[in-house]
Amino acid sequence: MFHTRRPGNALVRSAGLSYFPLAFIARLPFAMMTVGVLTLVVAERGSLTLGGLNSAAAGLGTALAGPLLGAAVDRLGQRRVLVPVGLVNAALLGAFPFVVTSTVADPVLLALSVLIGVSAPQISPMSRTRLVGLIRRSVAPDRREKLLNGTMAYESAADETVFVVGPFLVGLLATAIAPWLAVAAASVLTLVFVTWFAVHPSGRLEPAATRTTTVQAPAGELLRAPLVSVVVGTLGVGLFFGATLTSLTGFLAADGDGDRAGLLYGVMGIGSAALALGTATLSTRFTLPARWLTFGGLLLAAAVLFATARSVPGLVVALAVLGCGVGPTLVTLYGLGARLSPAGRSATTMTMLGSAVVVGQAVSSAVTGLVTDSLGAETALALPAVAAGVVVAAAVAHTVAVRRPVAVPRVPVPAH
Repeated sequence: MFHTRRPGNALVRSAGLSYFPLAFIARLPFAMMTVGVLTLVVAERGSLTLGGLNSAAAGLGTALAGPLLGAAVDRLGQRRVLVPVGLVNAALLGAFPFVVTSTVADPVLLALSVLIGVSAPQISPMSRTRLVGLIRRSVAPDRREKLLNGTMAYESAADETVFVVGPFLVGLLATAIAPWLAVAAASVLTLVFVTWFAVHPSGRLEPAATRTTTVQAPAGELLRAPLVSVVVGTLGVGLFFGATLTSLTGFLAADGDGDRAGLLYGVMGIGSAALALGTATLSTRFTLPARWLTFGGLLLAAAVLFATARSVPGLVVALAVLGCGVGPTLVTLYGLGARLSPAGRSATTMTMLGSAVVVGQAVSSAVTGLVTDSLGAETALALPAVAAGVVVAAAVAHTVAVRRPVAVPRVPVPAH
């Protein structure tokens, strides 16, 4: 049944007051995973290259499993998938510090990192899928568009905040106590809050594959050019995140301050979260493709500033400006993903986007680590600009693709 009052209130009533803080905290382990693995391996094994490779291995596992996880959720529902996956991931994260500090060979460590990535419960796309489903079921059609945009803005701001708070917590725990504690904390958070998220009443939505009134679009619809360009754009954002954090870590590590990287990285989140939330107030005449080009261009310009910085104050200024570009860009990409997702494949689409961010972050962490070790930290500072270039190039490709009308199958959801 559609609510006729304020659509935002209808969404809160449908999801429940506890949902939003729960979904926020449940994202933290995922945000801490790649950075925690990187920090712990560098601290215990003394190699930025090995740390980057393990971070990349975790991202590879996520990339391989993410779309499969989304497809399973579309067919079985979130609860049946997230509970067992979360328990396995918590156990693997808990074992990781013991393996790193042991004498096991590097390939074994890499294999464990892959398994951690494979079992990572991706709460961000799951939350977006839930909220989009609730909006389509509880809000009148003429009020959905604005609420969907606002919801994507909130979700992206939450992601931005979490992906800053996560590395910040890793840096804080590593500096104040020990690097292993960050990974152990991620294990506990996964066990408690991911399980809670999985069994939350908002997750009782019936999976798409079992609704007789919904026809699931063919998998080939996921490969249409407009949606693929959005996935490439989110991959570019992930490349940017990984290159920025790893190059910053390498630059600071040259002076013995590598543990401070997570703290300084948090500067980027200030403008990022604020601007991400601010996109909800933008006029609908400022279209999503235009926003992508605009804020992607700002991201690229700020990345050039970051590449030329040679002091900590200069890096801080560049990071603050970078946040103003990356936050709205990510909001826009997820908004486009929600709009372009084929019928009955919302979870698959969102996990594709989430996986693209993570695999981009992990791969660029490995590449940036190699560049730092072989060519120096100052050279590595240029890599975020390369990643920002990918974001802008994907925006141009998307703009060209949407000029040719492409029908995305939509099956209306009946009122309850």
